[in-house]
Amino acid sequence: MADATDDRLRLLIERIERLEEEKKGIADDIRDVYAEAKAVGYDPKIMRQVVRLRKMAPDDRSEMETILDVYKNALGLE
Repeated sequence: MADATDDRLRLLIERIERLEEEKKGIADDIRDVYAEAKAVGYDPKIMRQVVRLRKMAPDDRSEMETILDVYKNALGLE
């Protein structure tokens, strides 16, 4: 039984290692896309913010923007 457990653990660890490698490859690809965007004149920082906003639910995004406006007004940034 210990051998089966050891094999199962080894297989799980190997799967995690493969997925970590794939994740690294995808992160490299994403970095390349941002570099390409920068090379043609886009601002990667703003693009990252847009990507983050697009991931949010519309209600969450609206709430965040409202709170941000309140904070900006309180600090005299608008």
